[in-house]
Amino acid sequence: MKARPPSLVLLVARQELLLAARSRWTLVFAAVFALLALGVSASGYILSGGYGFQDFARTSASLLQLVVLVVPLASLLMGVLALAPERGTAELLFSQPVSRRTILVGKLLGLFVALAAAELVGFGLAGILVFSTAGDEGGGGYALLVASAMLLTAAFLAIAALVAAGAVGRKRTRALAVALVVWFAAVILVDLTTLGVASLLPSTAASRLLVLSVLANPAGAVRTGALLGIEGTAAFGSASLAFLRFTGGPAGAAVLLALSVAAWIVLPAVAAARRLSRVDL
Repeated sequence: MKARPPSLVLLVARQELLLAARSRWTLVFAAVFALLALGVSASGYILSGGYGFQDFARTSASLLQLVVLVVPLASLLMGVLALAPERGTAELLFSQPVSRRTILVGKLLGLFVALAAAELVGFGLAGILVFSTAGDEGGGGYALLVASAMLLTAAFLAIAALVAAGAVGRKRTRALAVALVVWFAAVILVDLTTLGVASLLPSTAASRLLVLSVLANPAGAVRTGALLGIEGTAAFGSASLAFLRFTGGPAGAAVLLALSVAAWIVLPAVAAARRLSRVDL
């Protein structure tokens, strides 16, 4: 019985994975992320005058902010670099007898696997050392942190695809600048602006604004879901209780946060495919 050939999407994904694995940027990201993960896992005891590594619960809470800062930035920049080729490369790529949507999906899949593997190197090294020194307590929260990093990678790669779709065959400088603006807005600016506006509103309106800002921001949604999963209602104190009341409890919060992240993965990718189909090379 003859084996079925792999789909075109998988062929494109495999080619993109090979290119990403050979890229120095992927290797640099893997090395830097691993060093940062190891450093954060040890920082709690060092800062308190001790030595050794934190347990999984403390490591997860400490690593979460690093993940929210670094993973979206790497996904956006590496996504734009890979998905917005210069004119000569773009003409050669899209002249193949393969639909542009297939190429986009395959390249996104290959990039996701490459970035996820780079992140797993860092998580794996830190996890092995934490387990060997502090045991497996809090391991479930650490697994949730890893899953959160994967979701952030997928969401911001989809956003990178939308940014890059309008830059195919052109200089990528503008697309990279837009990617940096998107990262700054999602990770820093939205939170600061929301907190500033909320401080001027009555408590009820302020709580609703904060909850809506979390659900409308992929970085905020992933961070909030991870913190609630790792630390429970103690994550934000009274703010956690207000969030859970607004969403109807833990189950409602989980559903709304999951829908928010899923929308940020699917909708930008669909918009990118449509935008790419209209690009004239």
